[in-house]
Amino acid sequence: MALADPPSPRAWWKSAVVYQIYPISFFDSNGDGFGDLNGILAKLEYLKDLGVDVLWLSPIYKSPLADMGYDIADYQAIDPRYGTLEDWDRLIAAVHERGMKLMMDLVVNHTSDEHEWFVQSRSDKDASRNPKRDWYIWRPPKYDEQGSAWDYDEKTGEYYLHLYVSKQPDLNWENPAVREAVYEMMEWWIKRGCDGFRMDVINIISKVDGLPDAPVTDPKEEYQSASIFFANGPRVHEYIREMNGRVLSRHDLITVGETPFTQNAQDLLPYVLPSRHELNMVFQFELMSIDSYVDPFGTDVPLVPKQWKLKDLKDVVTRWQTFEREAGFWNAVFIENHDHSRSVSRFGNDSPDWRTLSAKLLAMLEITQSGTLYIYQGQEIGMKNAPPTWGLEEYKDVATQNFWNSVLEKRKRETKNADVDMSDVMDGIRRKARDHARLPMQWDSSAYAGFSPAPPWMRVNDDYPDWNAEVQLEDTSSVRSFWKQALTLRKKHNVLVYGDFTLRHPDNSQVFAYTRSLGSATALVLLNFHHNPTEFKLDDVPHLIGGPLVLGNYPTADLPTEATEAVRLRGYEGRLYFSSSVHV
Repeated sequence: MALADPPSPRAWWKSAVVYQIYPISFFDSNGDGFGDLNGILAKLEYLKDLGVDVLWLSPIYKSPLADMGYDIADYQAIDPRYGTLEDWDRLIAAVHERGMKLMMDLVVNHTSDEHEWFVQSRSDKDASRNPKRDWYIWRPPKYDEQGSAWDYDEKTGEYYLHLYVSKQPDLNWENPAVREAVYEMMEWWIKRGCDGFRMDVINIISKVDGLPDAPVTDPKEEYQSASIFFANGPRVHEYIREMNGRVLSRHDLITVGETPFTQNAQDLLPYVLPSRHELNMVFQFELMSIDSYVDPFGTDVPLVPKQWKLKDLKDVVTRWQTFEREAGFWNAVFIENHDHSRSVSRFGNDSPDWRTLSAKLLAMLEITQSGTLYIYQGQEIGMKNAPPTWGLEEYKDVATQNFWNSVLEKRKRETKNADVDMSDVMDGIRRKARDHARLPMQWDSSAYAGFSPAPPWMRVNDDYPDWNAEVQLEDTSSVRSFWKQALTLRKKHNVLVYGDFTLRHPDNSQVFAYTRSLGSATALVLLNFHHNPTEFKLDDVPHLIGGPLVLGNYPTADLPTEATEAVRLRGYEGRLYFSSSVHV
């Protein structure tokens, strides 16, 4: 029998369901084509009914939107596109009235170049006269042309570091005044009602001393990968522990760190272990990479797709579900967010015959894993990627545009031909671009999917007349209805949140099977990731034969209500059984 209690204490944020809102694409309340805070307010009952406990808002701060709000010009002001601070106050009050919580996106590796801190920093390079000069990372010229992460400032004659686009200069976390300003800003939002933070690229705030040039790993490329010099840097844990002591530990918050450039579990362990006093959990992206090409130099290329195998998915899920469980490591469970294309198009089957079933199958995969559960807007209705007929002009994301342009320039240079074949690049964009997650939410069948009465900032997916939230709310067999049922079940049974994880039949190339156990309760999960039917034998879990079927993505009226010795699974069928000792 498994232990009756999990290895680490239970907490409200561990069993919470977090719903990520990408505000510009969620709901437009004032008809300007942009989603806004009052639009979120208008949909709170929809979210509460779904079973959401925490809203996570992607950045809503004042921003020139060079990188969709991750370039912040003022941490204590709302961008006019989204509303006002008074609108935020009304929203947080309404969220709390409904027993929900709200977490903000904390983006403190960099700011916008329009932030007053940077405006002051670039005004004078003499630090004795300019106290903000050392708030950013400046260096004198080494060559006639610096690397892609450095931009030249003509007024001061020096380069500033920006690990992302040039309008996102990196803050200098070595400077105590920078850290103090960040902590004060966090406290300001907490006092206003904020219940936690998702911390953008938090593992890159500490850079290696001296900022050395990146080693040449690909001689054909003009610029080289330098993540070894800024990911999980020498003082990152010192900074986060300081943040925890100064801010986080003084409040009952939910915290999750985004940790790119890192898939080694041991590198992520210190961020999460309770004994380290840093964060509740982190987003690791190993699962998000199983369908991405890795070049000969070991670099993941997100917009170059590769065929993934079920074994890859099993290996990743199993590794993280069992990783340092006894020491208290806690997972963030997700399969979609604003930086990745739609899960039903990537890991399911978005064809008309299989879209609903495979979207429900993926919901079962999520709700039966241990960890805090994250849902991305539109995932609950099975939104899919944009149609393959759309051209490049429909893709707005800076990462998409930059990738296209860099490949185009490289091919022109190599072939000495202005007319080059880019069909493979377009195929990758149609399958993997971040833009797919950023299409406006499909609320109903009216113009622009009910997102806005005006033409929206980004085109609405063509399938909205038939595939939208209003239709699904009225259909008990819809993806949205299934999500509501599945979340209710998860909240009722702690074994799905806190139970241990055991992979079953690891070599089965079609069925992902595992058990979850907590005390006398055991759950058996069977997920057929193929359109062909198959039979799965319960030979290694005979004690579960006779256990009740509690959730399935097919109509259950014609199914046996208990687990049999051999379970026949139809295409993309998922079933969840409990041991007979569990009260359902």
